[in-house]
Amino acid sequence: MSRFVITGASGGAPNRLEINDFVKNDKFFSLYIQALQVMSSNNQANIQSLFQLGGIHGLPYIPWDGATGGKAWDDSTQWGGYCTHGSCVLPEQQIMQQNAEAIAATYKVDQAAWKQAATDIRQPYWDWAANAIPPDQVIALKQVSITGPEGKMVTVDNPLYHYKFHPVDPSFPAPYSGWTTTLRQPGSTRPNATDDVARLRLVLGRAQSDITSSTYSMLTRVHNWTAFSNHTVGDGGSSSNSLEAIHDGIHVNVGGRGQMADPSVAAFDPIFFLHHANVDRMLSLWSALNPGVWVSRGDSQDGSFTMPPEAPVDENTTLTPFWNAQTTFWASAGTRDTAKLGYTYPEFNGLDMGNPAAVKTAIGAAVNRLYGSSIFGGFSRLSASASAGKEAEKPAAREITERAAAAPLTATNFLVQPASGNGHGHGDSQPTVHPGHPTPPEGDFWDWTARIEFKKYELGCSFSVLLFLGAVPEDPEDWLCSENLAGAHHAFVNSSAGRCANCRGQGDLLAEGFVHLDNAIAQHSGLGSLEPGVVEPYLTQALQWRVQKVDGTPADLESLEVSVVCTPLSYPPGSMFPVPGEPRSYNGITHGRPGGCRHA
Repeated sequence: MSRFVITGASGGAPNRLEINDFVKNDKFFSLYIQALQVMSSNNQANIQSLFQLGGIHGLPYIPWDGATGGKAWDDSTQWGGYCTHGSCVLPEQQIMQQNAEAIAATYKVDQAAWKQAATDIRQPYWDWAANAIPPDQVIALKQVSITGPEGKMVTVDNPLYHYKFHPVDPSFPAPYSGWTTTLRQPGSTRPNATDDVARLRLVLGRAQSDITSSTYSMLTRVHNWTAFSNHTVGDGGSSSNSLEAIHDGIHVNVGGRGQMADPSVAAFDPIFFLHHANVDRMLSLWSALNPGVWVSRGDSQDGSFTMPPEAPVDENTTLTPFWNAQTTFWASAGTRDTAKLGYTYPEFNGLDMGNPAAVKTAIGAAVNRLYGSSIFGGFSRLSASASAGKEAEKPAAREITERAAAAPLTATNFLVQPASGNGHGHGDSQPTVHPGHPTPPEGDFWDWTARIEFKKYELGCSFSVLLFLGAVPEDPEDWLCSENLAGAHHAFVNSSAGRCANCRGQGDLLAEGFVHLDNAIAQHSGLGSLEPGVVEPYLTQALQWRVQKVDGTPADLESLEVSVVCTPLSYPPGSMFPVPGEPRSYNGITHGRPGGCRHA
């Protein structure tokens, strides 16, 4: 039997484009929509259908293109998906481009240009760290206008809006078994539930600062593979989220009660591939900032369709089900250079990839410009508050503000202009970013971070630990949209985990995450400083938390521990990023409260 070999896209290594730029390119967007229509309408038994590609990540737990392990898959001991995160975009990109090339050949007007566009098209990515709310062409428009083969504008059904099952697979559990399409932030789990686009925008908008600050901290302060790649306890002392933790939060925030918040069915939502293309991009950026660091030895945790639980994995472990030849699979060691797979990202344009030091410098500058305002912007707001001489109106803050006079903000010249638009350029140019570049402050400044730990499988479904500064809304439906929401850490959990003995056996598995609080403190506190003597009493009074399942119901999480850490940061001359000092725990902020720090 002939295998579908992953060769990468053909036609060199053009850029993957950010989705906000991609939708403005008429030829790319028109071809992409039509290619997705073909893949969506293909028989669900066809390995090149969107259904089969989505099934690589989870249900219906069947082989993709004959890829099986050395032993037969055991649904009582193994996770049923192949679940290879960034790599799962590779077959989708290749199949999408092949369909785009076939479609371009049908154009009767300017066919050469359409064929060239099909050669250059690559899977777009959604940079949620720069703009957490995707364009309407992804989340709001059931139909879109494209240029058809006759050269005229036509209105067609939008395959990015949702996937229509034909039929709903019998393996799906409730509520997904009752839905004929994928849904995002539906208002209920009833069979007649619909997307709530307005709520989706609100949830993602409220999460923006949290996502951006987590991304900046991950890229600039995490330097070993384990801390970067997964959210098990042990962040290497960086007080920073892993890429997996940030990835999980996007899933939960997009899906809510819908498919994206459940690993078993998440990949059927077309936004999945935009999300995972950005996960792949984050890996490329981080690797450029940490040359020589790559996949280190670990274990397979829950296992997969081809891998038993807790099997050793490293850069040479096969990435099933992605064949690189008729009898062998790709491994992580072969995927470091995206150009060999037929694509690159705008941040790498014009760089000499044979000069790691120069690449690191260029990517560091891009990261500062794209995401640096997430940390520096808080100082800008605090500086403005201090210089205006505002008195805090919030309870107990007046006395704290007076104390701030004795501990003035040392980073008052650390001002960054807000990003313009989505922070990305057009076509193959370098991303257009805000022109402000950080001015090194005099002395130290501070990163206040909440550390959140819990047992991942305790609630048996995806859930969120939400942090607030100030009052918490009475209605749990308002929690994710609250102006007082400071951030969250999310658990992305298979709702059918009970089918897997290893998942059940992992009931004590601890997950760790972080919420950076500086921007929320600047927004809500009325303080003019982040000095510990000023902030500690404020957080003791203002910081609250709640646990919420993805179905919207509040929950008690017995394993929860929320604690607060403050890390001094400096920006010495010549440094690319702020340099963290020794973190200090402020256990008293949360100690003595349910879910608070267990140690005084």
